[in-house]
This record gives sequence, structure tokens and C-alpha cells, in this order.
Amino acid sequence: MKGLRNQLRTVDVVDVAGVAEAGVACVGRLSTVPGNSGAVFAGTCARPPSAVSGVCQAALIGFVSLPSTVPNGAVEVAEGDTPSPTAGADRSRVSVRCTALSASCDVNASLEATGSTGFFLKKLNIGYFLESLHSMKSTFTALCLALCAAGPAFAQTPPATPAPAIPAIPEAPPGVRPSHFTLANGMQLIVQPDHRAPTAVHMVWVRVGSMDEVDGVTGVAHVLEHMMFKGTKKLAPGEFSRQVAALGGQENAFTSRDYTGFYQQIPAGKLADVMRLESDRFAHNQWPDDEFKRELEVVKEERRMRTDDQPRALLAEQLNAAALIASPARRPVVGWMSDLDSMTPDDARAFYRKWYVPANAVIVVAGDVEPKKVLALAQATYGAIPAKAVPARKPNVEPVQFGMRRIEVKAPAEQAYVALAFRSPALESVTEPSGQDRDALAMLVLSAVLSGYDGSRLDRGLTQGPARVADTASSSASVFGRGPAQFLLAGVPATGKTALDVESALRAEVAKVAKEGVSEAELARVKTQWIAGRVYARDSLQSQASELGSNWVEGLPLDAEDRLMALLAEVRPADVQRVAGQYFANDQLTVATLLPQPLAPGARARPDAGAGGAIR
Repeated sequence: MKGLRNQLRTVDVVDVAGVAEAGVACVGRLSTVPGNSGAVFAGTCARPPSAVSGVCQAALIGFVSLPSTVPNGAVEVAEGDTPSPTAGADRSRVSVRCTALSASCDVNASLEATGSTGFFLKKLNIGYFLESLHSMKSTFTALCLALCAAGPAFAQTPPATPAPAIPAIPEAPPGVRPSHFTLANGMQLIVQPDHRAPTAVHMVWVRVGSMDEVDGVTGVAHVLEHMMFKGTKKLAPGEFSRQVAALGGQENAFTSRDYTGFYQQIPAGKLADVMRLESDRFAHNQWPDDEFKRELEVVKEERRMRTDDQPRALLAEQLNAAALIASPARRPVVGWMSDLDSMTPDDARAFYRKWYVPANAVIVVAGDVEPKKVLALAQATYGAIPAKAVPARKPNVEPVQFGMRRIEVKAPAEQAYVALAFRSPALESVTEPSGQDRDALAMLVLSAVLSGYDGSRLDRGLTQGPARVADTASSSASVFGRGPAQFLLAGVPATGKTALDVESALRAEVAKVAKEGVSEAELARVKTQWIAGRVYARDSLQSQASELGSNWVEGLPLDAEDRLMALLAEVRPADVQRVAGQYFANDQLTVATLLPQPLAPGARARPDAGAGGAIR
């Protein structure tokens, strides 16, 4: 569980405005995201003061279904309905209902989005698989937040009012909640019915990743992921992928610190076929040594492209290795090149035999399926795999850091870059949160306030205005998973500024929060955005399956996302101010600075691929 993990990508955001009742004004924004069949509207409705109700202001958030294509015309959309376009004016209308601070403020708003109807998006794309492979975890502020709730902008500005109420996430109907089973051999099965389309996502998550490797064979978890496609007793190398394609499906795999996963997205009627294929691969993976040697070269090239030739990714790898000295989290998921050079086929085979056991894995199926039928299929396929004990894991506790660490990384690049990693409290429980857990939650909120949306504190303080010091600035709170937790700040210096200027400015923004605090309005804004993310996640089969799988492998309840949202709603400004003053001392800090070196003659800088997270 690594911080809002599905990285939503906004197709378009359209400002909308309208009038509900007499004297009531509404403004807001309508946002659409790939992989969803609707849009989220977020905004505010307000009525001038009256003797009866005083100031009436309502924050609203509503999910509306949208057509796949809409010619210019007027479109009436009631919440949850599918509209039909009407030829005519070049505008669209969305009808939503305000959720008010008080009952006396309930209003129905008819809001117009004038101009092109280009914000309508494609129908549900089951095949869209997010890069981060996560849902509400990994880097909370890495979420490209789907919407920004517009502040009041009315003809008659009401006096100051309390922060808008945070809308609640609607509870899933009982019939569509996940079912959880345990097979006789210890393998787990989670089934999430979703009958909106005749498709299904089938995944297997194995609770093993780079955290389970040892020095000298780093990268073996990821190499084995590649080799799982290279054959079984029944299938020749590459035949697995050919058969999935013949079924009309798509498939891939991913590896992270904590887990390795495999997935197929197929017509629901082909689920039995992919379960037979995947269970055979899980139990009987085998391949010749020559196949391993060829694929190992592919992995090495992947490392060169994703890390060695990407200056910021290279810096992130070096920063992680410097910030941690005992935890296996210090090692890159792709492995050190020297370890890849010396890796043997038997290294991968031994890792497979040790960790790919039924009790260390979960099957996740989401889509147009019935849980009892899926259970019968799982028992007939995966249930036939012999049981085997899961190896014991020894704890690797990171020692206390006794002073600031600072490194420099020289690499061909056009711009400098600086990244700061602070030790952070980790989030270990969402059922009975301790004081440390609540501090971790406050760190998530702090990161969102700093850089969770366009125009956030780091944007305003570092990247805007004539005196700006940075081209980009960001923060993230990585508080989930088995490794040590970290809070990261990073930035690219603007022209005429230095990495040290950016470092000082980043720390100054945190110090400002520690001294002056944050407002209720800031917290309401980011919390509303997270709720919008939950709405979007429920509209994607891939997101639903990934969320359930990642919760299981990290030992969290299946409803961890909703529990997390409830806990985040309890975070107050004083909590954010307190952690900003408590966890950002020099002794908890490691700084990495990229020193740009000249590019080779004729070479062009590659777009940086980033670093961290799962790799494929």
C-alpha cells in the first residue's frame, strides 16, 4: 500500500457555472479521466445571507455518466443517467445536486459548460492499466488529481464561512462487495463482481519482491517475472502470450519491492481458459538455460534505458542507497548491473521454488463473474497445486540516522536537480491506528497540501512569479509497505538559480507550515480530491482488482482504501502543523544533488522516465 496509487490523468477540465434557485450561484469544474465512463463535477453553490438560514454554501461532488461521443448540442445529464445529444447550441449541461452544510441549503443546480463538448470521454476502457499499478497508495501526491474544486466567485460574495463539508464516499451495494475464499492448499481467492460489461480481469499476486532478495542476486525477482513467460512443461517459450492473445485478451506482469503480479484482461467467458494457463505457469514454470541468457540481456537493457540513461532515475537510485544502510529497500528493484552480470539460471530457479508457493499468493478476479462459479474454477485449477510452507522472513530494521547525509551525482543532463529524503513514520494499521499511524496520515495530508494540485503551496512558492526559483517542485509521502517510510521533496532549478536555492526554498515551505499551520479550506480541498479518486477507481476493473491484490499482499483488510479515507478525514490542521515541525530535522535528512555534465556531441536528452514503484 503505497500512497494514492492510481495515477489519474485528466483528459480535460471544463469550468462550469449556473444558477439553481433564485439568488443561488454555482461554480465549479467538470473533470474526465481515461478509463472511466463518466466525469466528476466538483464545485460550490452559495446563497446570499437570509434571516432564516444565514449564509448558505454547499460543496458538491457528483459522478455523472457521459456519452462516448457527443456532437455539438445540448445534453441533459441527470446523475447516473446516460444522456442523448440534441443538435443545436455548442454547449452542454450537467444537472447535479448540492450536498449542503445544512438541510436548509439543499439546492438543485443546473450547470452549463459552454464551448466545445470535447470533455466527453470514451466509454469504459477495461484495458487501461495505470503505470503505478496501485490504487490509493505509493505516493499520495503523485496522483494527478482529477479535479480542482473552484472557490466561491459570486456576484455577491458572502462573508467568511466554515470550510465546505467533505462529501462521503457512497457505500458499495452488498451484491458487488468482494468475496474472499481460501483454497485447501492455502492459496487465497478474491472475487469482485462488476456486471457492467462482459469482461473480466484476472490477476495473481505473489507476496515476494526485491525486499526478499539478498546481496549478490539483486534483481532476481524481476528477472523471474520475465522468465514466467518463457514456458512450462506444456507450453513452449512465448506460447502463454500467444494463447492469451488468441482468446482476445491482453496480459502483462509487474514487480515491486513487496510483490510480483501477473494479469490478463479477457472476455468474461474466457476466464476458465486463463485460469488454466496461469495456474499451470505458477506450478510448472520451466525453460532452457539459453532462454534465460537471452532474456537476461533484455533485463539489462531495461536497466540501461530506465535508470542508467535517465539522470533523475539514477539520482533516485543513489539517494535510496545512501538514505538506507540496512534495509533491503536500499536495493533497486531492477537490480545492480554487476549482480545481473553474474546471475545464473539456477539463481532464478531457486527463487521460484522458494517463493512461488500457494500460501504466498492470491488470485483476484474482477468483472462480469459470479463468486461461486469462480471459486469452482479456482479449486479445479489452482487448488490442484500441492501445498508448501512459506519461508520465514527475518526482520531488517533500519538503524537510527545520526546526522545529515549528502551525495552528489554526476551525469549527462541539461538541468540540475535536487531531492531530499526525510525519515518518516510508517502507516502500519488502518484498523487500530497508533500514534505513529496517525502521524503518517498527517504526513500524507502535508504532502498533498504542498504539491497535490495545480497552484498548491510549492507551485505558488517556488515555480510562479518573477522571483521563482524552480521550474518544477514536488513532494511525496511514501509511508506504506515493508520498507522504511520516507518523505520526499524535489525540484529543478529555474534559469539562474542553483540546486541549493531550490533545496532552501523547499525546506522553507515546510518550515512555514510548521510555524503558521494550514487552513481548514486547504484540507477540505485535498480530501475532496481524494474522494473523487475513489469514485474513479470504482469505475475501472483494473483498479478494483489491483486495489484488492495490493491490500492482500501488504496484509491490509480488503476495504483498506475506505478505512484510509475515513482516517484521513479525521486529520486536522494542528496534526499537519505538528508533523511539519517534528520530522524535518537535519539528522533525519539525506540530500542528493544532480550535477549536470555535458551531453555527448549530437546527443539529445531523453525524457526522464522517473524512478521508483513497480517495473515490468
